[in-house]
Amino acid sequence: MYTQFTGTGTALVTPFNDDLSIDFEGLKKLVRLQIDGGVDFLVVQGTTGESPTLSQNEKEAVLNCVMEENNGKLPVVYGVGGNDTKKVAEALRAVPKGVDGILSVSPYYNKPVQEGIFQHYKYLAESTDLPIILYNVPGRTGSNVTAETTLRLAEIKNIVAMKEASGNFDQIMEIIRCKPENFNVLSGDDAITLPLIAVGSAGVISVVSNALPELFSKMVKSSLSNDFSTARGLHYELLLITRLFFEEGNPGGVKIGLSARNIVKNKMRLPLFPVSKSLEERILNEMFRLLK
Repeated sequence: MYTQFTGTGTALVTPFNDDLSIDFEGLKKLVRLQIDGGVDFLVVQGTTGESPTLSQNEKEAVLNCVMEENNGKLPVVYGVGGNDTKKVAEALRAVPKGVDGILSVSPYYNKPVQEGIFQHYKYLAESTDLPIILYNVPGRTGSNVTAETTLRLAEIKNIVAMKEASGNFDQIMEIIRCKPENFNVLSGDDAITLPLIAVGSAGVISVVSNALPELFSKMVKSSLSNDFSTARGLHYELLLITRLFFEEGNPGGVKIGLSARNIVKNKMRLPLFPVSKSLEERILNEMFRLLK
């Protein structure tokens, strides 16, 4: 098993000030919360970080802030993806030293065939020495990375894992059944992390762990240790807040959760928009219950 990116990886939100500039002090507090909360690695500038609305300079500033505050305590994964293969490869070549791995979503909107997806990732793998985590999220990209394509890509040396958010258990189990030993499958859906670990997943890249790293990382660690009695209790303890966080889209819900802990403000850049007042109230009530 590839061990560097296992357990709980938090897909960090990007905190904003009232004027929608980046709140670097909030970001530092968020990183400290993750370290103290027991997560295993940090993911910077995934979709949860609102990466489409950040300039390249802002993305680099966020990455530098996270790496400085983390100070080598946890592995750092940087999101570098897109639907222009050569541009993504150029961005990979410019990734600064100190980054431990790359998370790269499959090409979105232009809906390549499976061979196109394979050749895209092969080209990226040849453009960097860093380990690459694939990311399959058909609900966002408009295309699925099949089990067959994933398994072909798993044979490439520096492609080390797949973040699977297809929700297709049969597909995910086929990858786990046939994958090489040094390739991991990570859950891309918080709500099904426990059952996926039960069938062989190595962990999760999580949204919920932003706001509740202590509980979520304990659930994952218990699952990976085959203590499913403890894990099951924590899974159901977290299930309602997980649903609430995603009810009106990500990261609106989890930013309310983080505001309850005085970590970040409830601010997002358009076209994302804060959750409704009724959902905000339900999230805050559940957060206060969980944090008692």
